Amino acid sequence: MSGTNRVTEKRFAELRESLGLHDVPDQLLHLAFTHRSYAREQGLTDLESNQRLEYLGDAVLDLILAAHLYDAFPDLLEGDLTRLKAAVVRKSALASIAKQLSLGRYILLGRGEETTGGRRKASLLADAVEALIGALFLSGGFDRARGFVLEYFSALLEDVEARDSLRDHKSALQEIVQARAMAPPRYRVVRTEGPPHDRWFVVEAVFDGNVIGAGEGSTKRAAEQEAAEQALASLDGWLKE
Repeated sequence: MSGTNRVTEKRFAELRESLGLHDVPDQLLHLAFTHRSYAREQGLTDLESNQRLEYLGDAVLDLILAAHLYDAFPDLLEGDLTRLKAAVVRKSALASIAKQLSLGRYILLGRGEETTGGRRKASLLADAVEALIGALFLSGGFDRARGFVLEYFSALLEDVEARDSLRDHKSALQEIVQARAMAPPRYRVVRTEGPPHDRWFVVEAVFDGNVIGAGEGSTKRAAEQEAAEQALASLDGWLKE
């Protein structure tokens, strides 16, 4: 074994130990960190780089986060859930995870990519995270990949989920109104449809005797959130300085 290969194997042994990746086969783990610049330099094809694993990991991560947010926020509408998920899967967020786990150290790069600072590029680091998730999915299934994501993405998820501006329109609206020493809006159910096991609520947000927003949903809370969102969108029309 050459000196370069010994260094590479030592680094991958460190990676396995630090992230508990002992269940991932050697070939699959190496593939997850093989950038196409390295593959081409070694006379390999792009199929022997991490591009396909990145594609798979992207889809697996999307499903993991969608399911997690769906369970965590039963009253959020599709648009809010989508915005929360988008904040987690953006390249800069994934790159921050890669830096937290020191993944840049293990990526196999071609000389050109190495000399231009490839290990610090957000897009390259984000791709490595997705490729690793793809490798975990192939070696251990959905639950294995899910466990990894929820463990190492926990701080990022907590940060994103805490942003009221993304998920809690009622709180945002109340803060704006109360900052002007005014009574907060109230919400009234104007119509309820469907049988008891499948209700649909129509709600209005009322401020100073006027309807400032309307919303619908399968729960009163969801309908109130939509009404508050509509009120926020038309703030300049009903809230006077």
